[in-house]
Amino acid sequence: MKIQILETIEGARKAQGLTVIIDVFRAFSLEAYLFARGAERIYAVGQKETALAFREEHPDYILIGERGGKILPGFDYGNSPSQTEAQDFSGRTVVHTTSAGTQGIVNASGADEIITGSLVNSRADAEYIRSRQPEVVSLVAMGLGGRESAPEDLLCARYIRGILTGEELDMEKELAQLRRSPTVDRFFDPKMKEIFPEADYRLCTIPDRFPFVLGVNQAGDDVYLVTKMTKE
Repeated sequence: MKIQILETIEGARKAQGLTVIIDVFRAFSLEAYLFARGAERIYAVGQKETALAFREEHPDYILIGERGGKILPGFDYGNSPSQTEAQDFSGRTVVHTTSAGTQGIVNASGADEIITGSLVNSRADAEYIRSRQPEVVSLVAMGLGGRESAPEDLLCARYIRGILTGEELDMEKELAQLRRSPTVDRFFDPKMKEIFPEADYRLCTIPDRFPFVLGVNQAGDDVYLVTKMTKE
């Protein structure tokens, strides 16, 4: 199979074949945790207005969203795995919009199939890709705000590629290097702790914590249904 690594929203627009939209900090790490905590379904949407419209029709839906890392007005939570830990998601529906991850889904119109990507389920993603045997695999590292390169998303892309090619990365070494990256500093800055809790960094950098894949299917204009495709 041909494996290509692309970046940002521009890369998502170029994606072909089986496409993995990667957002380690924090969108698709969070979605994996939400399903592990019992969420029944997640709607990924591009625009905050779409999410708020869901709330008008379904007051029981949980809205999770951010722009620039900050929780959106009228939403229940920001894009944080740790700050959602106390919520019981059993059987709940979540509507999720972010600056990078969900924008990648919306823009990957040329993909044959889309799954999400994060470090917490990278091996499951790779095993799924191998089972599908696509001619082309596009690993899209969404980066900062979908516009700038980010080392954590590139690491995830390289990790999945390495599993597929039999050239696996030394993740202990890679994660130690990632910890020194400027993009990680926000999680350890006391002034940013309400937006980027240190616990989020730790939760998002546990390789292969979950054995399931998150599949994505279009469910309407600006609406994509994310589902847990394999059982734990």
